[in-house]
Amino acid sequence: MQVLPFSYNEIHSTLKDLALRVRDSGFDPEVIVAIGSGGFIPARIMKTFLEVPIYTVGIALYLPDHSTLPSPRKIQWIDEVEQKLEGRRVLLVDEVDDSRTTLEYCIRELLAHRPDSLGVAVLHNKQKEKRGAIPSEVAAYWAGEDIPDVWVRYPWDAHDIQEHDGQVRLKASAAGQ
Repeated sequence: MQVLPFSYNEIHSTLKDLALRVRDSGFDPEVIVAIGSGGFIPARIMKTFLEVPIYTVGIALYLPDHSTLPSPRKIQWIDEVEQKLEGRRVLLVDEVDDSRTTLEYCIRELLAHRPDSLGVAVLHNKQKEKRGAIPSEVAAYWAGEDIPDVWVRYPWDAHDIQEHDGQVRLKASAAGQ
């Protein structure tokens, strides 16, 4: 499978634009919920621009060998969730919308806690058929960037950041940048 590496600078720029699109839409989130672990860094960058608190949840879909579980499962959830989410405008953030099963699962769990409204923002949306669906109760969905269905390599997953940055430079060189 083709691999698509992204640099921290590319990610930061995409997330800045995404946060401004969310803000300019009038959605005006009161809190961000980050899906861990991939959504932690994108949510933290968006917090810089949206200036709202972050809560985190852990949802497992992939096993260490990159195979998938039959369905997502909670591994970490928000303490006192009702007091933190009920009646509030919540922005759910993740790094990639791949199969959409994790997003759908997390959205349904969050909706059970009666937020005033729920928006979803992802750094990257893979352009492919999805197994999951965005429930109609979701106020808005934003993707920082639509990408092909390839394996995405993020800098926070790199064991060797210099090697990762070299792959990013090769990508830019191949694209004539």
